[in-house]
Amino acid sequence: MKRIFLALSTCFLALVPSMASRVDTLKVYSPSMNKEVPVICIVPDKSLQGEACPTVYLLHGYSDNHESWFKHKPELATIADEKGILIVCPHGNNSWYWDSPRDPSYRYETFIAKELVNYVDTHYATEKDRTGRAIVGQSMGGQGALWVATHHPDVYGAACSMSGGVDIRKFPKNWEMNRRLGEMDAYPEEWESRTIMNQMELFKQAGLALFIDCGTSDFFYEVNCNLHRALTENGIEHEYLVHPGNHSWKYWVPTLDFVLLFFDKYFAR
Repeated sequence: MKRIFLALSTCFLALVPSMASRVDTLKVYSPSMNKEVPVICIVPDKSLQGEACPTVYLLHGYSDNHESWFKHKPELATIADEKGILIVCPHGNNSWYWDSPRDPSYRYETFIAKELVNYVDTHYATEKDRTGRAIVGQSMGGQGALWVATHHPDVYGAACSMSGGVDIRKFPKNWEMNRRLGEMDAYPEEWESRTIMNQMELFKQAGLALFIDCGTSDFFYEVNCNLHRALTENGIEHEYLVHPGNHSWKYWVPTLDFVLLFFDKYFAR
């Protein structure tokens, strides 16, 4: 495992006020994929001083990478310190955060749910329990956050999807999903089984603190409304926030503040 400390660029230093948190850029080895995965870890001063802190795993969307969230919201370094949380941003490599049934080099569910959590809990002072872990992402990462959390409720206790692709069946030719799962016509069972809309029984069993969010002008708005209705009909407690906005960083950057407030309340329980 290589561990490299991020040298913040001049532009980041200009944007971020003085802070006590530390921003590490890592290469975390994945045994399941036999490769190193880039990760940014924002570590609050409390953790650096040895106090166990909760962890938020923050997933990026399609075509982005592990640096995208910090690039668009550099104040995450200050937020981590103020809230006393670690923020972990892994590279998802357009994987949709599944273990691909077609390509064994894409086992990002295993990486996010097991290998990365083990690395973070070993190398930093963290709360090593589901009550101290939350996962969130936007777009592809929103789908990924809900997928990983519902399939690993022993690891994550809270989850949020922002503008998530929660019904992949509506978009069979988009965003490399057919590379991960195979063509929908040829492998319909793979598409059905990996659609968040079809995970109601797992949502019931997981007992997650759950937050769903989407902008009213987003192309994923309809499928997120459908998810909200399905969760409600199945008696699954969740918070659902919609407000004006589209599928863009202009929407996600301020929305993350609402999400982190939701996670604050969960961690304080």
